[in-house]
Amino acid sequence: MDLILDGVCKSYPQSRGSLAILDDINFSIHTGQFVALLGSSGSGKSTVMRLVAGLEFPSNGRITFDGLPVGGPGSDRGMVFQKYSLYPWLTAAQNVAFGMELQGLPRLEVRERTAYFLEVVGLRDAGGRLPRELSGGMQQRIAIARALAAQPKLLLLDEPFGALDLQIRESMQEFLYQLWQQTGLSVLLITHDIDEALLLAQQIHVLAPRPGRIVRSLMVDFDHGDMMALRLSTPFLERRQELANGLRQLDGTLT
Repeated sequence: MDLILDGVCKSYPQSRGSLAILDDINFSIHTGQFVALLGSSGSGKSTVMRLVAGLEFPSNGRITFDGLPVGGPGSDRGMVFQKYSLYPWLTAAQNVAFGMELQGLPRLEVRERTAYFLEVVGLRDAGGRLPRELSGGMQQRIAIARALAAQPKLLLLDEPFGALDLQIRESMQEFLYQLWQQTGLSVLLITHDIDEALLLAQQIHVLAPRPGRIVRSLMVDFDHGDMMALRLSTPFLERRQELANGLRQLDGTLT
């Protein structure tokens, strides 16, 4: 599995000329790789996600997935948004099953896969509960289970924990890292959270704003045996400060 963005630009027409959102974006994701796009508001990271998902198309450049141009949404790319986007009238299990039912899978297979992915996200006993009966973290786990149930080759995460409070967000970050290790999924995460990018990704691309462009790419190789200890370790804090300083210079704000 290879996702390749080659010279990708995106602009929108305006009454006078056009508004450039992205300029010459180049990066790739290979099988089993976890990549993060890190940037502040206005850096175009959500636009990159929509382009990869096939919800929009580049103005220039190419996006290919498994050697083919991205021509629209597909089940090979599962997407999880910041807002949980669960159907409030459906139970947790019905939300997980929804996409599989649309695909016309046999009922027995839908039931088996729903149970399996509820187990994967640690919510086996919550299948009969409505979203309003679940915490924010549990709802986001259901959203992840729904994305995984379609068996995507690439999981797209658009600020998935931004709406959660700090304690839940940290536990969800640990959960996501463990899930990635267990499944071997390829992942693209967009975030403005420096800690989150450093904790989760193997490679980080830093986006500068107006128009969005990659100004730095770095590999990350920390020992994730104890995430709490990692957050407080000297190498982590030094790399965090380095990135924070860089972002400050780009747009005058610390994200």
